[in-house]
Order: sequence, then C-alpha cells, then structure tokens
Amino acid sequence: MSTDTTTSRLDREVDCYFDFISPFAYLQAEILAREPLPARVSYKPVLFAGLLKQWGQLGPAEIVPKRRFTFRYCMWKAHQLGIPMRLPPMHPFNPLPLLRLAIALDCAPQACLTLFRFVFQQGRSAEDPAAWRDLLASLDAPDAAERIARADVKDGLRRNTEAAIARGVFGVPTLAVDTELFWGADATQMCRDYLTGDRWFSGADATAVDRMPEGVQRQRP
Repeated sequence: MSTDTTTSRLDREVDCYFDFISPFAYLQAEILAREPLPARVSYKPVLFAGLLKQWGQLGPAEIVPKRRFTFRYCMWKAHQLGIPMRLPPMHPFNPLPLLRLAIALDCAPQACLTLFRFVFQQGRSAEDPAAWRDLLASLDAPDAAERIARADVKDGLRRNTEAAIARGVFGVPTLAVDTELFWGADATQMCRDYLTGDRWFSGADATAVDRMPEGVQRQRP
C-alpha cells in the first residue's frame, strides 16, 4: 500500500455527501475530524429524503425494528469510538434549515461539524427557537438566518442532491472518489485505503463484483 499521503492530498478530491438527519453521517464527521482523509474533501449537503425517493427506499427510521437497532448501534459505536453522542428530541426531523445553513456557510468543514454536534452531541433541534438562536450565535454569522432563505442557497441544495443521484449515491454519508462510492461511516477506512493506493481495488476480488449476475429479482412496486 502506498503511504505517499503528501502527493495524494494534492492530487485527489473527495466529495462527501451527507444529511444532518443521519447519525451515521455524524459519526463519520467526527471520525474525519480526528483523522482527515489524505485528499481534498468537499462537503456536499444533500436531502436524504430525495435519495430515498429516487431509489424507492425507506429510511432506517421508517422501519420499526430497524429504527431501534439503528439508534442502539450508533450509540454503541459512538461509545466504542469515544465520541460523545446524544440523540435529538425527535427523529426523523426536518433537516432543511440545517442543510441550507451549511450551504449558506459555504459548507466549511468546521461549520458542518458544529451543525452535526448541535443535533447529535447536544441533542438539540432546529425547530426549537431558543436552540436555533444559540446555534446561529455560536457560528458568528449574524446574517445566516437571512442567507438560508435566498434562492441560490435553496438551489445549491437541490443541485447537490441531483448531482449525488447522477453519481449513483443512494445513502448518506457517502464519500465519492473518481467513480467509486464509499457508503456509511464504516466505509471511511475503505475510502482511506483506496486513496492511499491499496492494490486490492484493482484485484480480482474487487472487480468480480461487477461481473456477478443478478439471479433472482423481487417484484418491485
């Protein structure tokens, strides 16, 4: 495996597609804050509900037994990694104010991390007026409330979501590099290995997946 991370930081670009509604995206944000990828990362807020609609999926929180497991797993994983985590007052919730706020703040990594921590570390809601005021004050962006209502900000979120769908992104968080997609917080190390030149990705085991035929198809609605 190549270890020339200096070159890869200069030459490689990663698009990080996320939605603040996802506890897995929060975990990945904290993982990347601890150990950044050896590449330039562009943070791309997307509407997870738009991805679900495109691919005909239900979200994890919409399937009762999966909902319980998902949150228990995320809390356990946070505990295992030593990442503070506190669930928001309700879930699912409307993530649009947070997504648009991230775009209004130019998707700066620290700003995005602050928004994630607002939801999944402080356990607060953008629908709580007092909490929302506190969040805006913490960002030192006095005009943020006005900026999120601008048409270009709303269009930016739409364009991000459409671009993600065009690349085949089906869930969040997803790290997109070249034509490769790395879905989920648990795929962060897989993306890191790809960026640093792990030869497995050009080997027979990796490429065989693309040639595997689909044997049975369930009836789709």
